[in-house]
Amino acid sequence: MSRRLLLIPVVIKQITRSPVRSGLTITGIAVAMYLFVMVEAMRDGVREATEVQAGDATLVVYRENRFCPFSSRLPQFYGERIDRIDGVRDVVPMQILVSNCRASLDVVTFRGVPRDDLEAALDRDSLIVKGTSDAWRSRGDGALVGESLAARRGIDVGDRFSAAGITVFVAGILQSDHPQDRNAAWVHLPFLQEAARRGGTGSIVTQFNVTVNDPKELEDVARRIDTAFAHDEHPTATRPEKAFVGQAAKDIVQLVDFAGILAWGALAAVFTLVANAIVLAMRDRVRDHAVLQTLGYTGGLIGWMVLIEGTLLGLVGGIVGALAAWLTVTLGNFSLTMEGLNIEVATGWIAPVLGIVAAILLGLLAGIVPAARLARRDIAASFRAV
Repeated sequence: MSRRLLLIPVVIKQITRSPVRSGLTITGIAVAMYLFVMVEAMRDGVREATEVQAGDATLVVYRENRFCPFSSRLPQFYGERIDRIDGVRDVVPMQILVSNCRASLDVVTFRGVPRDDLEAALDRDSLIVKGTSDAWRSRGDGALVGESLAARRGIDVGDRFSAAGITVFVAGILQSDHPQDRNAAWVHLPFLQEAARRGGTGSIVTQFNVTVNDPKELEDVARRIDTAFAHDEHPTATRPEKAFVGQAAKDIVQLVDFAGILAWGALAAVFTLVANAIVLAMRDRVRDHAVLQTLGYTGGLIGWMVLIEGTLLGLVGGIVGALAAWLTVTLGNFSLTMEGLNIEVATGWIAPVLGIVAAILLGLLAGIVPAARLARRDIAASFRAV
């Protein structure tokens, strides 16, 4: 094996001898892997936002047959009735106001919660990294802005920013593992109710976030809530939070699933590019292979060099494309928003690593057939082809 690894510098020299062809091949691989990694990052974001986990204990109570926050209107006093239902631990009334209810990459979502229910509304792992909750409570127009939203809008503590027709003062920046918390501005419920002019202070909310005592009883508690309001003027539809996100953002989910087809097309393009580059290189190096065989290189070693070449082309192109995609996602802080709910384009390491590994494997596979043909070619055939 050590003898075969010593061939790597020779293969690199062969690749650099044709800089235009090698450069175009690597660029094509990089573009294809950029697309593949971007799509995989979107798929990771969808899974994170919509997959229900064992410890999830939050329900979303919405107006039945309503989807956009503008159309969901529930009396705030419903919260007292929900709180008395068996299995309910906490109830947080919430007003939602969005700058755009349609699917978009740059939507500002305001979430209004009562002054004393902020901690109950936020994910338990949320942390205020700049500013304080006391600063938020001290101002009626105060806002805790999620770190992803703050990065997209370039705002910091002490700034004022406007969206959806209201202006708020940034009292803190919120860090969270929950995508809905990272991409929203949390404000006082009375302030948002007045600003939205939807029923006035203390009367109408968009939804209730309900925490249950036992995550295993999510579905049972949801049925009890909907049964309690089934014959009221404003019937409800209650679902687990991530199921609610998946239902509201189903168009985005379908779009990402369709983009997955493009990702497979990108892999096919990588395989074709590497295979074509290797075949062309083998035609140009017939004389070189004849000389190498004269010097004692066996057909197996020459075939091994072909496999190394395909692997190196895939590796370099995969690294360039994956790194470019990772930088795009990290610096862009992209979030697909639909009806006030966010699905982030994930910035983890899984998608880039998967892209690099896929490029290496495809480069290796693309070199197998040319390598096998060269391994069986004898020295006389090589000289006759010169």
